[in-house]
Amino acid sequence: MVDVQERLLTHIPVADSLVANCRKLIQAAQILGVPISATEQYPKGLGRTAPALGELLGELPEKLRFSCAETLAWPPAAEAPDGRHKVVVAGIESHVCVLQTALDLMAIGYRVYVPADAVASRKKFDWKMALERLRLSGAVVTSTESVLFEWCEVAGTPEFKQISALVKDTRTGPEPQGQAQRTSSY
Repeated sequence: MVDVQERLLTHIPVADSLVANCRKLIQAAQILGVPISATEQYPKGLGRTAPALGELLGELPEKLRFSCAETLAWPPAAEAPDGRHKVVVAGIESHVCVLQTALDLMAIGYRVYVPADAVASRKKFDWKMALERLRLSGAVVTSTESVLFEWCEVAGTPEFKQISALVKDTRTGPEPQGQAQRTSSY
């Protein structure tokens, strides 16, 4: 989860749906035991992680470098201690920190998935260009719902029922503190 921070969100036209989709990814990962890594970019200037996500993630490492890969000390995929070689990258901004994180992870052997509805930029053009570059660089551009069901793999389990409930929840999520709900979209 890349830098979904309060002051950045005030400039993101799809902030509410972004936070809601990131929250679904975090909750599904917790349900299914998928490891979660997250960062904050210069929180002194950009604020802390959105409360709706921060309450699920706890204390996060701070970074100045745009990519999260070094801050989180990701080993090459071939050396990953748990054998996992796939990473879902979500957050903001698509064309800066998300892009550089995904490129760095692919460079060390990870298969990167980017849910288009769980990444955003201030400008639609930058979001589109980032997704195009990611796709051309080998990332799988997908959706939050697709990721949730790929993680789940099978219906009929208690985890599937919890994931289904997340998918059926159409609320955009809680409003950022002190701000009106933003309804504009890309």
